[in-house]
Amino acid sequence: MKTILVFLLLTTQYLFALISITPVEIGENPGLHTKINASLETKRGNTDRDNYKAGARLSYDNNKTYVTWGELSGEYGKSNSIENTNKLFMHIRYIHALTKENIRTELLGQVQNNKFKLIRERTLAGAGLRFKVFDTEQNAKGYFGIGSFYEHISYTSADPIENNIILNTYLAYTRTFANGALFTYTFYYQPMISHVADYIQSHKLQLKLNIYERLYLSFKLSYEYDSVPPQNIQKYDFYQETAFIFEF
Repeated sequence: MKTILVFLLLTTQYLFALISITPVEIGENPGLHTKINASLETKRGNTDRDNYKAGARLSYDNNKTYVTWGELSGEYGKSNSIENTNKLFMHIRYIHALTKENIRTELLGQVQNNKFKLIRERTLAGAGLRFKVFDTEQNAKGYFGIGSFYEHISYTSADPIENNIILNTYLAYTRTFANGALFTYTFYYQPMISHVADYIQSHKLQLKLNIYERLYLSFKLSYEYDSVPPQNIQKYDFYQETAFIFEF
């Protein structure tokens, strides 16, 4: 039955997905690990569409005091020969233990662009603290993070170049089930320190199910709201993805 399910889903969904929203724990996956993803969607006939995704993630966990990881991904798409997706994303993060169990420091850097959100370049660098709020016997964990980052944004529109200091706060909940399933929810609230009415908030939800050995089926929902977006850009984005993850 599992073999039939895998075959049916492979014919309609992406083969690989990369980015996980689950908080990374020191000692959870010791050593050096790599994930690679690629997907291709092609439709012809009544619908003419092409969509390409690719990415890679590299992580190292020393199993004692720190874990570091970086990821690179891109997506390009056309519908009826008209480009409708063009974006790149690169993120790196270093997590260091301040106490044995509950308090971590985080250092991060990020570079991205998104043609259809009019972002020519967005770069940021920041730091913060992460607290483990609870860790139950039912394999449920809760986290609270707070910090700040410097952000530089240039646009393809007439919007001015921005240099901002952003307050970065988040809440995360994750639960692992006996059958290997994993549920994660993360909420981010990121206001501009000089103008708190200008903020981004996002909700991300993921359910990951083990299909066979290292093959997983992932369901993701994402909602992001920007209170002051660039000119002619919607204030919100909603994203849903059903995908396969292969971990090695």
